[in-house]
Amino acid sequence: MNVGDKVKFSFAGEEKEGVVVKVFPKKVYLKVDFPRHPGKIVIRPIAELEGKIKKEKKKEKKKEKPKEVKEKGEEKK
Repeated sequence: MNVGDKVKFSFAGEEKEGVVVKVFPKKVYLKVDFPRHPGKIVIRPIAELEGKIKKEKKKEKKKEKPKEVKEKGEEKK
């Protein structure tokens, strides 16, 4: 992967294409033209672009059970 190469990557569930601007040992800076943001720089790990790792989906938060409120007159026996 060199500066000036065109690379396809996933972004928001879609396939986008960008041009490599900078290359570092583990990360790549890509210049992408979005409809409202032409020339936006996006940073991606090299391993993700080469297909070695897959970007994991965010885990959903667990819903906590509502706490039971004890009344003043109630006591444990």
